[in-house]
Amino acid sequence: MSKIATDPNSLIVFSNDLDHKSFEHFSQASTIAVDTEAMGLIHGRDRLCLVQICDDLDNVACLKIGIDQNSAPNLKRLFENSTIEKVFHFARFDVAALSQGLNINVNPIFCTKIASKIGRTYSPRHGLKEVVMDLVGVELDKGSQSSDWGRMEELTQSQLIYAANDVRYLIEAKKRLQSILERENRWELAQNCFKCIPTFAQLDILRYAQIFEH
Repeated sequence: MSKIATDPNSLIVFSNDLDHKSFEHFSQASTIAVDTEAMGLIHGRDRLCLVQICDDLDNVACLKIGIDQNSAPNLKRLFENSTIEKVFHFARFDVAALSQGLNINVNPIFCTKIASKIGRTYSPRHGLKEVVMDLVGVELDKGSQSSDWGRMEELTQSQLIYAANDVRYLIEAKKRLQSILERENRWELAQNCFKCIPTFAQLDILRYAQIFEH
């Protein structure tokens, strides 16, 4: 039986960058979950609007990115810290958005979408909603997925809760996916795929498409 997502343990909203206290808090984690929201799906045209972070204790930070903002020093230090694993769902998009918008080179990376495609070969459905439902037993409400994330100060409570829920279950999903991958002897393959994500993100930024095709 599935559960409906409840409120997070804590939810703090920042503008432009993490404050020192939250930076120090998330820097103590070995793994954090990350997601982004943008004005659209085309890097360079559609700006980055929101970055969400969650630790394994269900503490969430949502960071609103300004319309002309091109850096976030604390966020950059956190995301480029090689001792902290960053868990995404479809990391290719988020890594490109963070690179294009804030000059952040995320490292290291775990992508639950790639892990699901390699590990959950019993299912054709690898969207976040389906992965979280199958592995964590929580039903996500995706009603605010297509909404105006550039509103900044006017972001609604439903938008913020939606954004928070997109990261809250990633760490648990990651643990379960890693277990499947290790059991099925696919863990090394998945890790090699994760290492390719920054290259694919850079290709997306530069508008290259299907370069591995014949």
